[in-house]
Amino acid sequence: MSEPAKPGILDRLRARFARFDHVMRAYQRFDDRKGGFLAAGLTYYTIFALFPLLMVGFAVFGFLLSRRPDLLRTIDDRIRASVPGALGQQLTDLMGSAIDARTSVGVIGLATAAWAGLGWISHLRAAVTEMWWEQRVESPGFVRNKLSDLIAMLWTFAVALATIVLSTLAQAAPMRAVLRWLGVPELSVFDWGFRLLSVVVSLLVSWVLFTWLIARLPREKVDVVASARAGLLAAVGFEAFKQVASLYLRTVLRSPAGATFGPALGLMVFFYITAYLVLFAAAWAATASTDPRAKPVDPPPPAIIAPRVRVDEGLGARRTLTAMGLGAAGALVFSRLTRRPR
Repeated sequence: MSEPAKPGILDRLRARFARFDHVMRAYQRFDDRKGGFLAAGLTYYTIFALFPLLMVGFAVFGFLLSRRPDLLRTIDDRIRASVPGALGQQLTDLMGSAIDARTSVGVIGLATAAWAGLGWISHLRAAVTEMWWEQRVESPGFVRNKLSDLIAMLWTFAVALATIVLSTLAQAAPMRAVLRWLGVPELSVFDWGFRLLSVVVSLLVSWVLFTWLIARLPREKVDVVASARAGLLAAVGFEAFKQVASLYLRTVLRSPAGATFGPALGLMVFFYITAYLVLFAAAWAATASTDPRAKPVDPPPPAIIAPRVRVDEGLGARRTLTAMGLGAAGALVFSRLTRRPR
């Protein structure tokens, strides 16, 4: 007899470390549901939804400039000073015509942003739900789905905006401005404290954001405790990615080609990694959840169909004689009952 195969190094590590086994099961779940493909699709929808938001932001900026002619003249002077000649005049004319069309740009941008945003949140919710549930979630209907997506989108934007504001206030420069406003002198010892506090606050707000995405975007109720743990895992990975991304941008933006293509490429990578973290964390939470619906269901054993052939040998001699006796007795009784008296 051949000896059983020796387990590999991954199998030994999974048997020894429960956390490592959890990570491997989460990645298997993520890969089985094509998490990388879904993250790439979410990246496309996120970038697609940004353009209408840029149109809305441009319209808001146009309304502000139309009410501040002094600021508009300052911007015109700087454009002419930076780009002299006919090109500078064309840029100022283009900016003026864009400001004049601010109302139409804003209306079109709002309508397109609502349409693109609903598509983005719908696909994001579908991807997160796919990571959570084994069974397909039944749709409550088109109208109810869209209303639910609209509410989820507004709440997601509110939570994201709050986290962005808190992250911005936690940076070193705003903190120094607050200290100067309070009259606290600037000391070099505060630099490391500012950086540490900035990282901690950014980690906390990222934790809140990721927990919201994992726990509240699925179309069915999920385990909040497992979602919070997965959100912390995603927040730590996101902070590490931000540190690496900042080094990447500092290196790439030094060259002309990097300054041209680096921001666009960095934006795509940023959205892809963020979507990847959200979906992987959702798969991690699903493997840790106690909800039986989130657990994989083993298929039933295969049915074995084994036809049995039975040969009918007919009536034996004993059965034949018994049947003949019963038939004769029945006939005799019947004749006695039907015979008429003379």
